Amino acid sequence: MGVYESIKNAIITGEYSSGYRLTEESLTKDWNVSRTPIREALKRLEFDGLITPLSRGFIVRIFSKEDLRQIYDIRALLESYAAGQAAINRDEEDIKTMQRANADFEKVLAQDNEERLTQNKAIIEANKRFHDTIVNASRNEHVRDLVAKVVVLPLVFRSFYWTTNDKTKQSLQMHQTILEAIKEKDMDRAKVAMHEHIFQGRDNVLMHYIGGDHHDNSL
Repeated sequence: MGVYESIKNAIITGEYSSGYRLTEESLTKDWNVSRTPIREALKRLEFDGLITPLSRGFIVRIFSKEDLRQIYDIRALLESYAAGQAAINRDEEDIKTMQRANADFEKVLAQDNEERLTQNKAIIEANKRFHDTIVNASRNEHVRDLVAKVVVLPLVFRSFYWTTNDKTKQSLQMHQTILEAIKEKDMDRAKVAMHEHIFQGRDNVLMHYIGGDHHDNSL
């Protein structure tokens, strides 16, 4: 994994949370690389809308509730369309990849709560793999590019940090419903199930979000 991908992943998973200050100096120490790849990574992350420039350095972008509501609305449109197209265009390898992602999700979920608190990254990764496979199975590169832009925004996958065990189980059940619809080539049911799934995630995020889990690391 390159420097850009590593820093982006740290933002997505909350290692660098909303409001966290990033400088070339601190990042060279964090990732043990020279300033040149850090500088290039920061340019790309700013273009992605993940970080905001300061007079010296950057901060991880802070999103309002309205930002997040709009992001989820866009996700619902794009990913429900992708799910419908995946039902038509998927192949057996796509189905197997989704099944493996759900199995990994279920395996982590089966662990006791105390241990699961330290393994949310595994849930986030399995969740992302499931959704990415559906988007790829749509065979529409324009939808894939648009989704990639939207879903990397912070808090989209981090909703699992805020959810209860029952709600996380509900998310897995929705994954299974979506998978079955795609497997059976039921385009309409896949679209409806994905739309409902995304909006459940939206409601969970908006219920807990208070404007950015701000960290002041300016010293």
